[in-house]
Amino acid sequence: MTHLTLAEVEALACTAHRGQTDKAGRPYAEHLAAVAEGVRARGGDAEQIAAAWLHDSVEDGVLSAERLEAAALTPRTKAIVRALTKRPGEPPQAYARRILATPGARLVKEADLAHNADPDRLAVLDGPTRERLTEKYARMRALLGRDPETEPATR
Repeated sequence: MTHLTLAEVEALACTAHRGQTDKAGRPYAEHLAAVAEGVRARGGDAEQIAAAWLHDSVEDGVLSAERLEAAALTPRTKAIVRALTKRPGEPPQAYARRILATPGARLVKEADLAHNADPDRLAVLDGPTRERLTEKYARMRALLGRDPETEPATR
């Protein structure tokens, strides 16, 4: 099977998320691009970069789980996207365990957390939201067993 190129995965993700904005009102594709770049900068491979582009697609309901499974992606890329897809009512501890148990997923989640916790992104939010999200991201970093702000990234 021929797999989608990174450019094709990017186009798929951007099309799927078209019209969506993040909590700061920015086009959602900017977040996806930042996470993909964060994965690349941390030494991630093409499968992890592809997963970065798609990491929120199933959770956000813009790409069905069936469409993900049918897509021309490697099994590892699909596994990473599945691992990063939060399930309704799932405790953060269970979510973190699934990420840690999936080869390559932790690095993608670290890039996601790093962009979500970017002070410039958080600065445009109201105080209570900024504080809630800062605490949420710090808890997830702790559950993943490291603080990407003070330790070198790993695969």
